[in-house]
Amino acid sequence: MYKKVEAEIGGRVLSIESGKVARQANGSVWITYGDTVVLVTATAAKESKSDMGFLPLTIEYQERLYSVGRIPGSFFRREIGRPTEKETLTCRIIDRPLRPLFAEGWMTETQVIATVLSADQKNDPDILAMIGASAALSVSDIPFLGPIAGVKVGYIDGQYVVNPTRDQLQVSSMEIVVAGTRDAVVMVEGGADNQSEEVVMDGIFYGHQQLQILLDIQEELQAALGKPKRPVEKPEIDEALAKKVEEVAAAGMAEVITTVDKMERGHRYDELKARVVAELENEKEGCGDEVKDLLSELKKKMMRNKIVAEKARIDGRAFNEVRPITCEVGCLPRTHGSALFTRGETQAIVTATLGSEGDEQRIETLSGMEFKQFMLHYNFPPFCVGEVRFMRGPSRRDIGHGALAERGISAVLPTADKFPYTMRVVSDVLESNGSSSMATVCGASLALMDGGVPIKNSVSGIAMGLIHENDEVVILSDILGDEDHLGDMDFKVVGTSDGITSLQMDIKISGVTREIMSKALAQAKEGRLHILEKMQEAIAEPREDIAPHAPKFFTVKINPDKIRDIIGPGGKIIKGLSTEFDAKIEVDDDGTVKVFTPSGEVAKKLMDRIEDITQEAKVGKIYDGVVKTIKDFGAFVEILPGTDGLVHISELADKRVNKVTDILKEGDEVRVKVLEIDSRGKIRLSRKAVLAEENN
Repeated sequence: MYKKVEAEIGGRVLSIESGKVARQANGSVWITYGDTVVLVTATAAKESKSDMGFLPLTIEYQERLYSVGRIPGSFFRREIGRPTEKETLTCRIIDRPLRPLFAEGWMTETQVIATVLSADQKNDPDILAMIGASAALSVSDIPFLGPIAGVKVGYIDGQYVVNPTRDQLQVSSMEIVVAGTRDAVVMVEGGADNQSEEVVMDGIFYGHQQLQILLDIQEELQAALGKPKRPVEKPEIDEALAKKVEEVAAAGMAEVITTVDKMERGHRYDELKARVVAELENEKEGCGDEVKDLLSELKKKMMRNKIVAEKARIDGRAFNEVRPITCEVGCLPRTHGSALFTRGETQAIVTATLGSEGDEQRIETLSGMEFKQFMLHYNFPPFCVGEVRFMRGPSRRDIGHGALAERGISAVLPTADKFPYTMRVVSDVLESNGSSSMATVCGASLALMDGGVPIKNSVSGIAMGLIHENDEVVILSDILGDEDHLGDMDFKVVGTSDGITSLQMDIKISGVTREIMSKALAQAKEGRLHILEKMQEAIAEPREDIAPHAPKFFTVKINPDKIRDIIGPGGKIIKGLSTEFDAKIEVDDDGTVKVFTPSGEVAKKLMDRIEDITQEAKVGKIYDGVVKTIKDFGAFVEILPGTDGLVHISELADKRVNKVTDILKEGDEVRVKVLEIDSRGKIRLSRKAVLAEENN
């Protein structure tokens, strides 16, 4: 069977088709918006692995360069195996709203693959991939409890715009992806240009209102083509064993969840687990794994109850209290900027490095080659949580955390015309117990200021949590790792004293209401401003000059016709200058020469050399030249490197000259005056005029 559904959103028609292609997948859809087309398939293994203990869900998003009529620029002329950063981030925004909506007990290997088949450079395929993933799962036999839908929200001239085109995003002061079910928002990801909490929140719920029509057409498609869902057996709980676990472990668990230090808390929990498993396995052989699962549930239950009923957090803080903060800047002697940010048991060492235009990151995308002047890289080594594991490069989580921090900082960076340096920030997490991405934001702001980067304002970030039990709702500021793991929401908010610059929200329950989100944003603002105050005690504004070890930047404008003179044959001149002065020299087509050198003194010498090479002859000025060629009618004299002029025989002396060689020979040094430069650039020189001036 085949079915096509469509709806108008953002002034354009979005259509979803199913039943025509990729029919051996459990579910597949062909989704079109403008001339952008994405194929999304959902497939599950034939046999369930109920003993896995988790949902093995894999999301893959792949952009094909044929979708824009281009051949890959790699050596192999095919898309490389490792996903690009854009592909990785898109996988994350698809995964996060889908994962909580599978039936309880579903532990079968499940894979969603979204492939961009056509891209019109106006409508970004990432949103289509998210909608398509929900639609493909909805029509499949996979027990997915959706649908969900997503939209992108922009803010242009005080008006919200749903699914803005790429051109509109260039002038938008907000770009937020909102995913939701019929009743609630389930995921938010995006950035803003210092917008207020009210503007951001209104934008989120405007997006939720707009996505309703996308839920309508998915339900229509599911009603027409949806397969019966596979039955799922909920994990059976041995109530007698659960009761016994609670009796044996309750007292010890109470001590565990009141232990403030993370490592000590983990140690006590491991000891308790070993004791309880050993005791109960004597009564019921082979129940160890089941006991461990029941202990985990008991820990979650008791910790949530302590917060909701007793109004007490693990470390004794008030719900809106931020952990103690210390900030240090300039802690690494040879980096261009550095900061050590510590908040409770979370710590990051963050560095800022300045480079030239040639250090920009070049990225091959569907829209062509793009260049990034600012990069923020986040690293989460295993030692920061006391673990041992292989280090195989950045994970999807690392890339996502880095992108969140990068968006938050980008809003305060100087423009390229005012600060032409390429900037790279690296955050190495040294300790982690909740929200190392927000520590990265704070450390990045401090490190950039320490490096003398003229950012517009300090930026801080805070992670908010939520516990929703029955009718009780508790919002927690600056959550610990356990509060994140056992809670119902992870809401990260980044911004300055003026407003929000980046945010990310993940929901583990059915969704959050406007009232809850409003309270969370208000509490986040309070915490964000508190953190900013602590940061400003370390450094309140950017240093007046860039770091001593950072390259110094200078520019000079030359005649574009002189570009060949400074580059030289095969780049010989510019390479020689770069080596001699240990400098980076970049020449733009408009004649702008950019020089990056180790020091200002070196730069002055180099700039003088460039001026000598590229200077132009001026009418009325006297030059010491060298005779290059003798002709019957005069002599050609080089007055500047690569610049010759003609001294006519009549301008050689103040008397009649029969032969040019009576006065000059090739290789002679001679003082001449520029009489005229014609429209074609030819220069007329005079030796006679110089003699006359000297005699006077």
